[in-house]
Amino acid sequence: MADEAPTPDLFFTVLTPLGFQVHVTHAYWQRIVSIKHPTMAGREATVQETLRQPDEVRVSRSDANVYLFYRTERAGRWVCAVAKRLNGVGFLITAYPTDAIKEGTPIWPK
Repeated sequence: MADEAPTPDLFFTVLTPLGFQVHVTHAYWQRIVSIKHPTMAGREATVQETLRQPDEVRVSRSDANVYLFYRTERAGRWVCAVAKRLNGVGFLITAYPTDAIKEGTPIWPK
């Protein structure tokens, strides 16, 4: 990775407890908070913490390369950060508040 040029648009990178990093660019974060889930605007620190210290991680039922990171906000409410890992590189797909943990295979904590 030392040979890779830095990405000027990189917004944040977080090391997950699964041992891989998840990154997101400024442009993609803007897409998440303006189109996909506007309720997440201004909550990038929450998303980073969800990726860094989740309460639970599940593998998606539909794609084994997609991980759902959950962190409790309050009773019956979680933040879900969805990341995909390809060739060792993780990137944020989306993040949203939820009142249900989706089906999928729990992989963390063991």
